[in-house]
Amino acid sequence: MDLDRPETYAPADPAGMLAHLEALPRQLEEAWALSQALAAPERYRTAQSIVVAGMGGSAIGADLVAGLCADSLRVPLVVWRDYDLPAWVGPRTLVIASSYSGGTEETLSAVERALAVGAPVVGISTGGSLVARLAEADQPVLHFDYPAQPRAALGYALVLLLGLLARLGYLPDQAAAVRPAVAAADEAAARLGPAAPAATNGAKQLASVLHGRVAVVYGGGFLAAVARRWKGQLNENAKHWAFFEQLPELDHNAVMGYQFPAEAASEVVVVLLESALLPSRLRLRYTVTAELLARQDIPYHTVEAWGDDPLAQLVAAVSYGDWTSYYLALLNGVDPTGIAAIDYLKARLGEAG
Repeated sequence: MDLDRPETYAPADPAGMLAHLEALPRQLEEAWALSQALAAPERYRTAQSIVVAGMGGSAIGADLVAGLCADSLRVPLVVWRDYDLPAWVGPRTLVIASSYSGGTEETLSAVERALAVGAPVVGISTGGSLVARLAEADQPVLHFDYPAQPRAALGYALVLLLGLLARLGYLPDQAAAVRPAVAAADEAAARLGPAAPAATNGAKQLASVLHGRVAVVYGGGFLAAVARRWKGQLNENAKHWAFFEQLPELDHNAVMGYQFPAEAASEVVVVLLESALLPSRLRLRYTVTAELLARQDIPYHTVEAWGDDPLAQLVAAVSYGDWTSYYLALLNGVDPTGIAAIDYLKARLGEAG
């Protein structure tokens, strides 16, 4: 696959994942408008804690928001990827159920628990059983319509939640942050999209570096959840082995694992997601961690986010990973949309009832 020949992409991308990558700026804009139209009773504004229940592409937006807004959210926010809910959830917990399809069984289980304990619930979904159940229970839903795999609708998963939390008063107004985030997504498409040649296109270059090797993505601060997003995109889009680690935690354990097996140094590439907006002490850890990688001859690649504020930089870093995973899918010769293994798993679970 010659990545500098976009006219050859179509046969390898029959479901059109490319169009979804290019649509991210518009997703962000529409999601913000939708979030500002929600009307919710007063009890939705007075919670003492927030749980976002979701899985996969429907949960990653909550991870990104939690990392981005850790210093401004006025109550704790927990991302719950499981059945049921934590035992401490009750009437003073706002439960946000995020399920793209509205049929995610773990999320539906969490909703039933939330309703049973009297917690206020808000849904984020395109439809399905989730929307029907919340309508029956007279609970509000942020409904959006965007046909795609959940991971390809990140603009909605991210900004619908961000806008909802601001709308309910748990965050300051985010309107001024959304505009530069849209600009960052537009810039990413220009810098990293198919028309940008590999000679100047960092995502094409990195995909070539990762081709045939295991990817391990490092991120700290508000980029920690971005590292998780990269891992998921490399797995789902490129069908590629990938893992993520979080700074500063990885400096207390992962750095000790660089020695063995010695052969791993030629099979692994570490990607360091960096930002000038991260605290200076954390940036120093990036520097020293890179030194430790170099001392063990482990190849690493640095991706520096751009933008004037954290949300813009988060969107830029997410976009970089999305484009990289797309090109890696093409190099691996796989459909970036297909999810055969997940479909098989769901079918087997369905057989069990």
